[in-house]
Amino acid sequence: MKSYDVIVIGSGTAGQTVAYELNKQGLSVAVAEKSDRPGGVCALSGCQAKKWFYEGAEIIAKSHHLKGKGIRSAPLANWSEFLSAKNAFTAAVPGNTIDGFDKASIDFIAGTARFTAKDTITINDSRLTARFFVIATGAYPMPLPVQGAEHMITSWQFLDLPSLPARFVFIGGGFISFEFAHFVARLGDMPNRQTTILEASSRPLGPFDAEMVSLLVAASMADGIDIQSDVKVTGIQSEKNGFRVITDKTDYMADMVVHGAGRIPSIDDLNLDIAGVDYSKKGITVNSRMQTTNPKIYAVGDCAATIQLARVADHEAMAAAGDIAGNNSDWKDMDYTAVPFVLFSYPQYAMVGKTEQSLVDEGVPFTKSFGKNLRWPTYRRVGMEHAAYKLLVDKDGYFLGAHILSDNATGLINTIRMAMLNRITADTLYRQHIMSPYPSRESDLIYMLKSILIDHH
Repeated sequence: MKSYDVIVIGSGTAGQTVAYELNKQGLSVAVAEKSDRPGGVCALSGCQAKKWFYEGAEIIAKSHHLKGKGIRSAPLANWSEFLSAKNAFTAAVPGNTIDGFDKASIDFIAGTARFTAKDTITINDSRLTARFFVIATGAYPMPLPVQGAEHMITSWQFLDLPSLPARFVFIGGGFISFEFAHFVARLGDMPNRQTTILEASSRPLGPFDAEMVSLLVAASMADGIDIQSDVKVTGIQSEKNGFRVITDKTDYMADMVVHGAGRIPSIDDLNLDIAGVDYSKKGITVNSRMQTTNPKIYAVGDCAATIQLARVADHEAMAAAGDIAGNNSDWKDMDYTAVPFVLFSYPQYAMVGKTEQSLVDEGVPFTKSFGKNLRWPTYRRVGMEHAAYKLLVDKDGYFLGAHILSDNATGLINTIRMAMLNRITADTLYRQHIMSPYPSRESDLIYMLKSILIDHH
């Protein structure tokens, strides 16, 4: 029976981050992975993989918006070429992952890990012990109680489609559906394309600000994406000319039905009860240092009952590594108040902190700066008609939340995030930002901030 200082279960971004950090601290580390394609969802079929399609979709969207403003004809997309470029990247991920572990002297063990005691796992009938374990097994598409659910494809399968058919229906109005629907709307080379998102709740993108979501919905529908809320899908039938998506209101015909209704933690085969680890449908219960109810076992990334984002997973991994190595000064307890969320649609929608409704519900006083359908030169130059923003600050001018609808929402929201982390008020950010590169999306922040200054003075 072999023993290590730390065994990491899962080779995705969180698992790799914690493994390399602890290896650097001089601990003996092994990484176990049950998938035959090590490297994790982010690199293989998530945040990294999808960007190969997003970059093209953004260029085509801008070109269409600039028709009549200097662009004579928008470029034509070739989905298969985007797919080939993506595959050239993802094909190298598994091998590079294993090679990286080998060069760092981190043992890589292929197989499914199961706890047989609080300090022991089995992999391929071999027993392994460790002083600490880190669970980083990620998440998988949520099973849907819909008759005919087997006819749906997952987000992983979507990103490997050899071509795009004419009619798509996306089940669920979350991240995956919105981003992929925007890909379909721009990267397909077939006329009269039909792209539909079906959401069971009263509106899509529930965790986001309702007013800002309504503006993104308007932008999406203007570009040919049909979005329907309050729709309950009751079945999916395979027919001669495609799939019939049956709902409580009407039926929708599709050539492809995509599961976009969320993901759940991948923890079922770990035997967590035997390990003394508490968990729920939301994932493994952890404290602010990512420690589970078994103090020798940590959980990081999408399998933990926290926020399912790749960079959150990396930060959690560093917090866990710091606790295991006793290096508490470098990485403090996890704080999720300034986590940025970015929806890679076009326009992008980014948020950090609170929504307006959540502040109202909590009874927190706030001042708001809001603008929609912005006609600033920044957006007129690229033909964007749905740019918007919402900034929320407290009585002292500290940021409570920010929401950006733009073609560079990532950069804008990160500026507000840094202000939140460093306790910079709107007044101070305004003064510091006047000298930002001009004209740019970033320099537009002074226009967004100005009304808050007026309100405060």
